[in-house]
Amino acid sequence: MISVVGLSKYFGGIHAVDDVSLNIEKGSITGLIGPNGAGKTTLFNVIAGVFKPTAGEVYLDGEDVTGLEPHQLFNKGLLRTFQIAHEFSTLTVLENFMVVPGDQAGEQLRHTWFNFKEVRESEERIRERAREVIEFLEISHLENELAGNLSGGQKKLLELGRTMMVDAKIVFLDEVGAGVNRTLLKTIGTSIQRLNEERGYTFCLIEHDMDFIARMCNPVIVMADGKLLKQGTVEEIKSDEAVIEAYLGTGRKHTLEADA
Repeated sequence: MISVVGLSKYFGGIHAVDDVSLNIEKGSITGLIGPNGAGKTTLFNVIAGVFKPTAGEVYLDGEDVTGLEPHQLFNKGLLRTFQIAHEFSTLTVLENFMVVPGDQAGEQLRHTWFNFKEVRESEERIRERAREVIEFLEISHLENELAGNLSGGQKKLLELGRTMMVDAKIVFLDEVGAGVNRTLLKTIGTSIQRLNEERGYTFCLIEHDMDFIARMCNPVIVMADGKLLKQGTVEEIKSDEAVIEAYLGTGRKHTLEADA
């Protein structure tokens, strides 16, 4: 689904991403881990078009999408969420979902004047889809709640649900578990797995919770100092000496849980 070839992003003398090449397979849930400052979020931002790469290429489903703007990638089915949720706080949960699809009939002034029926029918279709998303996520009790009143975990569910309002091919999730209680994190994880299994979504997620990574991801990619360090199963990652040293600053045999 995603191929990254020789990707680099420099900020002055800082090599935030340094000659990284990797593949994210279609239909996978791929984990991206590494110590703070490893370059994980910068890599996400370059792939998702937030930053232009200093060097290298990004391919989406075989198409060269290097340097495209986020909205262009969005229209091609590449979506990302953020560590800090970006909800419309004064809109309800239902309304947050309804504003996601682009090129809505009601966005064009001539339609609101001369094709009101088309606008109304389009809005009703989007409303119905939003309610299907709400039902899928099992948050019907929050449908009319203002998004600004949601808990951190509920806002992460909201962000996940917004990716369901368009035809997503791949979703990049940045620390979906940050600040989320264990019960709600389990719900989020189950929703991700269902989207993967039932709707064919491909996911790549940054996460520090190794229990969550172990439950969700195969393979796992490790970055350190802007470079790709290791790729493999969770067990291979946990027992790799170079990964342990990158996390703990020592070659002693510890498991990654010690870093949690």
